Amino acid sequence: MHFLSSILEQYIADHSQSEPELLQRLTRETHLKVIQPRMITGHFQGRVLSLLSKIIGPKNILEIGTYTGYSAICLAEGLQQKGTLHTIDINEELHAMQRRYFDESGYGSQIIQHTGDALAIIPQLDLIFDMVFIDAEKVSYDHYYEAALKKCRPGSVILSDNVLWSGKVVEPLDPKDKATKILIDYNKKLRNDPRVETVLLPIRDGLTLSRVL
Repeated sequence: MHFLSSILEQYIADHSQSEPELLQRLTRETHLKVIQPRMITGHFQGRVLSLLSKIIGPKNILEIGTYTGYSAICLAEGLQQKGTLHTIDINEELHAMQRRYFDESGYGSQIIQHTGDALAIIPQLDLIFDMVFIDAEKVSYDHYYEAALKKCRPGSVILSDNVLWSGKVVEPLDPKDKATKILIDYNKKLRNDPRVETVLLPIRDGLTLSRVL
């Protein structure tokens, strides 16, 4: 589902910061070689992530769901000079492609890849994260959020992607649609969670911004 007309989407992209050439190439390769290329973050949302990261100036970032590495590179653009970004993905087949673009981006030494179950990996990370980006299996969003929250400090920012789920969150619910029901409950939880203050932004497929209190 497109929430804005294609003309407006193009106008927004044209009047935002240009997409770096490296990320243009990553987008092209993703569409040529990887299943479900629509999962890639993309130009406009990528520039939003980059700018948020630059505003926050994080020392440590946690990303849950790497895919081909587009969002990780965007987030890394705001890292402190000696900061690190830990990105976790279950699909080891994309590891080499991610690393190639990470290294070419200039942030390769700061981006640490983890392959496996995020819920097993996160507790092992002996770090406090200033910024978290959740963009993985939707049915586990609440579990990812709770695991990440334990690794945050007051003032840390947690971003949750795809929270509008192609508009399904406001449509009649199919009882068999587990992912949509979980996202509806997740959105309600974040809105009412006294541990954070939250705003849901209508960016692409929905991006929730939560600040830890």
